[in-house]
Amino acid sequence: MGVSRSRQIAYDVLRRVEAEAAYASDVLHEALDASVKPADAALATEITFGVLRQRRLLDFLLDQHLKKPIEKLDLPVALALRMGSYQLRFLEKIPARAAVNESVELVKRARKTSAATLVNAVLHKVASETSTAAAKLLPPNLPLAERFAILHSHPTWLVERWLSRLGEVQTSALLEANNNKPRLSCALHQPERYQEVFDEFEAAGMRVERGVLLKNAFAVSGGSPARTRAFRTGLISIQDEASQAVPLLLGVRPGDRVLDLCAAPGGKTPALVRAAGNDGIVIAADRHAHRLRAMRTQFQRLKLDGVRLVELDAEQPPPFREEFDCILVDAPCSGTGTLARHPEIRWRLRSEQLAEFHQLQVHMLQNAFASLAPSGRLVYSTCSIEPEENEDVVAEALRDEPSIRRVRASAVAETLQPHLLSGLDARTLFASDGYFRTSPAMQHTDGFFAAVLERP
Repeated sequence: MGVSRSRQIAYDVLRRVEAEAAYASDVLHEALDASVKPADAALATEITFGVLRQRRLLDFLLDQHLKKPIEKLDLPVALALRMGSYQLRFLEKIPARAAVNESVELVKRARKTSAATLVNAVLHKVASETSTAAAKLLPPNLPLAERFAILHSHPTWLVERWLSRLGEVQTSALLEANNNKPRLSCALHQPERYQEVFDEFEAAGMRVERGVLLKNAFAVSGGSPARTRAFRTGLISIQDEASQAVPLLLGVRPGDRVLDLCAAPGGKTPALVRAAGNDGIVIAADRHAHRLRAMRTQFQRLKLDGVRLVELDAEQPPPFREEFDCILVDAPCSGTGTLARHPEIRWRLRSEQLAEFHQLQVHMLQNAFASLAPSGRLVYSTCSIEPEENEDVVAEALRDEPSIRRVRASAVAETLQPHLLSGLDARTLFASDGYFRTSPAMQHTDGFFAAVLERP
């Protein structure tokens, strides 16, 4: 018996995620070329992200039948066990025999033949337990944080901090949302051509749904938008709706001078360019030349000719003589608002990194203040839900810059309102503290934070 293409792709992607610290979405995109059948692509995607999202629970279930923790096993063996266990417990349509046998073949193909017997025996034991709810297999009297962390497959330290800040109900909802498949959202750059895009997707067997926040957003299932003519010709981009909303908070007007300070990978820049118009100036900056090259390719696809790309380090004072009417600081962050889309982050992030991100973000924001023109507006945003990276950054940066102040939430809501779906009140996207926030559990988008600041 051989290994199906779908499982081989999933195995190869998971190996690179673990061994090279790669991102699953990027590696999977490379692997799923036109030669891969849609059914194989779907199963490879399901297994890859399923194993990453459920890794802690899978490891707990496997460890009950191993003499040493799975973390101590050779990587090929650990991956084969996780893949097999995920299929046995979560994919009811996969025959148990196929899940077990192909996992055994994977370790043989990886030249770990001596482990084949182990994989076979352990997975047969896991298969015998699939009718038992995972919660019943936990030791009694586990602390709530540990129980949640195992059942919902998150690091205990993250669960502990969310429980202390959000409470049990909200934390449970967030953990469940992080383990759900996220919506594959797209931005429609030419709204008047919606029907044309819809017809193309429908003809390709894909399902299209309207967005949950924005008029010009929609979600796709049953296929890859990146393979469509609409994507190739720049009619659409693949982008989470909360991410699409962030640049709209700036309220860029025609003729404005705009700085996108941490622009890569460039998803938020197009909205700024279109709002600034032909008379505006938009500079998209990043510290890495290779990311700027990738952005240039994307802007060519979108037919955006007016963007000026600049290589600079946002941690250093800005090199510009001129000031900008609008500045977007979409800062590097922990990404805890994207754990459904990038589940590998939860296994890489360390608690001490939040303080490191905080210092970096404060420096970037303070440097950006120097380039903000009088009456200018600045948006500071992250895809994190951690206070250290969000409101704490804004508070510290503002303490040293009395000439900058926060814009009232009601005023920002007025800026955003025209872009929202009919019937959706923009004020509901602002928390009681006045900051823009989205949540995987509430809005079914990535978790984003944004503060809107101005120099009077």
